[in-house]
Amino acid sequence: MRTTFHLKTLAVAIATLSVASMTNAAGLDRSGQDVTAFFQDGTYAEAVYTYIDADVSGYDSSNNDPFNNTYVRGNKTGDIAESYDFFRYGVKTDINDTFSIGILYDEPFGASAEYKGDNNFVANTNPADSAGEFANDPAPNNPVDGATTAALEPAIIGAENSTAGENTQVEVRSESLTAILGMKFGANKNFQVYGGPVAQRIQSDTKLRGLAYGLATGYTSHMNPDMDYGYIAGIAYSKPEIALKAALTYRSEIDHDADTFESYPLAGLLSGGALPTSRTGKIEVTTPKSVNFDFQTGINPTTLATAKVRWVPWGDFVLTPPLYNEASQASGRYGDDGLNLVEYDDDQWQVELGLAKRVAPALAISGTVGWDSGAGDPTTSLGPVDGYYSVGLGAKYNVTENWAVSAGGKYLWFGDAQGALPTDKIVADFEDNDGFIAGVKISYQAR
Repeated sequence: MRTTFHLKTLAVAIATLSVASMTNAAGLDRSGQDVTAFFQDGTYAEAVYTYIDADVSGYDSSNNDPFNNTYVRGNKTGDIAESYDFFRYGVKTDINDTFSIGILYDEPFGASAEYKGDNNFVANTNPADSAGEFANDPAPNNPVDGATTAALEPAIIGAENSTAGENTQVEVRSESLTAILGMKFGANKNFQVYGGPVAQRIQSDTKLRGLAYGLATGYTSHMNPDMDYGYIAGIAYSKPEIALKAALTYRSEIDHDADTFESYPLAGLLSGGALPTSRTGKIEVTTPKSVNFDFQTGINPTTLATAKVRWVPWGDFVLTPPLYNEASQASGRYGDDGLNLVEYDDDQWQVELGLAKRVAPALAISGTVGWDSGAGDPTTSLGPVDGYYSVGLGAKYNVTENWAVSAGGKYLWFGDAQGALPTDKIVADFEDNDGFIAGVKISYQAR
């Protein structure tokens, strides 16, 4: 006889695992764009707070020749990862036994890093002592649109002096609001298709300081908040008698055309006076599409197994500020297309497996293991991590029949990575780093 796992007996365990799940991933991925709130039964609402504290430290390169890519271990960078937090909200209800509606809020993409201390990512108060000569430049006397290579060293030193004591920093924030309409079908309403519009807002600030950035030292950009739109679509299957749910969700790319300000101290020199050292304009940014697969099933009447898989094509993502790009083109060193400020080599794959166990009528505990592939190594010096392995623990307590509180944590071992410039010069090396994530959730459910 087939065992039936009534959903009510597993209710306290469900959603325990998602408190601190799928977070701090490759590229700019942060929230994992979780949609599992929409698949809860009846009327459901949740509010989730997540806090991330990572230790990402390494060594800079003592080779300050911008035309020589050889890495030479230099000074310690200190911990460059800033602590980071965000919220996620969701509400969902059934109109009838066929149609459901929901609204989800999250902060899907982000970054927060700052270099401090005595290293080549901080503008030196006396850069002439460490700038070195450009002796290894393959063409040291060739003109660069009016500026000889020999003229670049004092220009770099001048840019360092003008920003002396300032740190390299990056801050990216985003917000997303998703409206979902679902329709169940099939003889037992086991299947559901769902979809809806997505509104996304994104902004960023970047400062490149120190001799590590060579010709780009002193570069600053500010991207104003920009709102644009995409969509979500998916299909799900459920079998309530064994607490089985499976969902495949696609999110579209979202194209932004944001107002931006850039300051590039050496732009005029690199272009022979054709470009200004600062300018306002537009920047085109496309946040990537993604595919999420969410799965759960009862193993016995008190135990639930889950699996999450996420794919994001970060290998297609580029951030190309116009003045930065035009200055690199004008230098004559980086081809007709010039340089992107941020780009990644590989797509991201992320997998998380979990078990939740009801240990008392109102209490469940859970555990997870996870893996993130990262987005390539070397990677940007503004986020030098190549994926991770993780373990997590969580608990959920039903305060009343409808209200519950969940809490969870996750420990991450980050993959070693070298930080590279868009020119492919290796400017830092990061090893043996880790971090932790903590989250708390308040949820309401009425079946």
